[in-house]
Amino acid sequence: MKVLMINGSPRANGNTYVALHEMEKVFAKEGIETEVLHIGNKDIRGCISCGQCGQKGRCVFEDAVNEAAEKFEVCDGLVVGSPVYYASANATLVAFLTRLFYSTHFDKTMKVGAAVAAARRGGLTATYDELNKFFGICGMPIASGQYWNGIHGAAPGEAGQDVEGLQMMRTLAQNMVFLMKSIALGKEKYGVPVKEPFSRMNFIR
Repeated sequence: MKVLMINGSPRANGNTYVALHEMEKVFAKEGIETEVLHIGNKDIRGCISCGQCGQKGRCVFEDAVNEAAEKFEVCDGLVVGSPVYYASANATLVAFLTRLFYSTHFDKTMKVGAAVAAARRGGLTATYDELNKFFGICGMPIASGQYWNGIHGAAPGEAGQDVEGLQMMRTLAQNMVFLMKSIALGKEKYGVPVKEPFSRMNFIR
């Protein structure tokens, strides 16, 4: 099994990384393969709604989004971590996720998603909610922990002192492992839920 981890912080080894790394250690103990993509410092533009991905099967902009798409398709779980900026996720990360989710047309159903936010003090829950919406729209089960998944720290690495926050990351990782393994067993025995044809309803015609 494999988990793809997205570090949405501009700092490769900042507090977002501290949170992700704490989860990574649990995954390693459980025999889960992980890969961390650091995209928070990349030059990633937002979606322009050109619709070309529907024809090409990939985003028209050749950058980290298309590189991550192949890894996303084969992973069993996705962890997205972000610092908090004005009670919101890093704009670079949001641009990345918007294009990644919109331009990839493979079935994401039953891939487990988990969101993690890092902040000096406030805005964690708003960012957590924002990131979880990417999973929810695709039928991805959302992993939870023992609280809303966040960690506190101002200076880079300071989150390593947040004892409760680190415990939250470990609990989240354990719960994610359980979900992924349970879903794998469920697929073997029951398959995946049959989807109805999509009924599109525009409110203005």
